[in-house]
Amino acid sequence: QVRLVESGGGLVQPGGSLRLSCAASGSIFSINSMGWYRQDPGKQRELVAAIISGGSTNYADSVKGRFTISRDNAKNTVYLQMNSLKPEDTAVYYCKANVADLNYYVIDYWGKGTLVTVST
Repeated sequence: QVRLVESGGGLVQPGGSLRLSCAASGSIFSINSMGWYRQDPGKQRELVAAIISGGSTNYADSVKGRFTISRDNAKNTVYLQMNSLKPEDTAVYYCKANVADLNYYVIDYWGKGTLVTVST
């Protein structure tokens, strides 16, 4: 079993910054990709940013130039640096990891989410 634990959410004013972290632990052989998604109530969960094991990244158009995803492979941890935050960035942010476990099964795991609120 693999567990993802997110941290770093909170309340921030427009224009401010937050850094999210997500640490993976458990029966991990390798992690192929890690990413961040977000979801507003009543809306579909959407990709914010993703990073694969080789370091290539992918961002939603709405966050390009403001958010940066990075990864520490030794710690099985992914980060999301969020700058110039806008009220429309308010959502629950979820971490996702595509993991090959010790039996070599490849499974997507999700964290429980962390709330980011951008407001005055």
